[in-house]
Amino acid sequence: MKELFFIILAYLIGSIPSALIISKRFFGVDIRDYGSGNMGATNTFRVLGSKYGTIVMILDILKGAVAVGLYNFLPYYFNTDAELQRTNFMIGLGLAAVVGHIFPIYANFKGGKGVATLFGMILALQPVVAISCVGVFLLVLYFTRYVSLSSIFAALFLPIGVLWIWNEHEFLYRLFALIVAALVVFTHQKNIIRLLRGVESRVPILKYRDKRKSRRRGE
Repeated sequence: MKELFFIILAYLIGSIPSALIISKRFFGVDIRDYGSGNMGATNTFRVLGSKYGTIVMILDILKGAVAVGLYNFLPYYFNTDAELQRTNFMIGLGLAAVVGHIFPIYANFKGGKGVATLFGMILALQPVVAISCVGVFLLVLYFTRYVSLSSIFAALFLPIGVLWIWNEHEFLYRLFALIVAALVVFTHQKNIIRLLRGVESRVPILKYRDKRKSRRRGE
């Protein structure tokens, strides 16, 4: 019963509409009426710029990490013989937060794609894996400026890292990594179509680098 209460609480934490709060508080608009219509960091980067996109991304990451950390309120999970149960419960808490972000009760169940919240969840579960995924994300972002493509590559790297690089033996964690990769690809279907058509929007970062390159080509 206590676990169920904290799962629900994790969902409510994940439901906090960071992008919507920022867009209404500082711009007086509903972020879902612009860009892709998603209430996430990617669309915030695209519509409101890198400053507010970064703020929303950090807040969304914190939602996943804080939700996973709720297990600390149940002393049972500190027992050394409860390691497997603790891991399973942490995954459940994190997934509840991700579901909350995608289907937020505070915003008519119309949220974002959950990538940043997923990252916060993985950061709390396995920091090394999370940082490696960030490395992949930043590398792809640097060369493409597509947040969607960067998110997809980082998500696909997760099961590769868990199953083969770190060779994680816990079945549920392996299954979780595969589900995360599939979920991110599934929620980015429209982005994939736009990428294939060459009409996906780039985020307004590293634009000065691109301008310098364009000037050099014109010289």
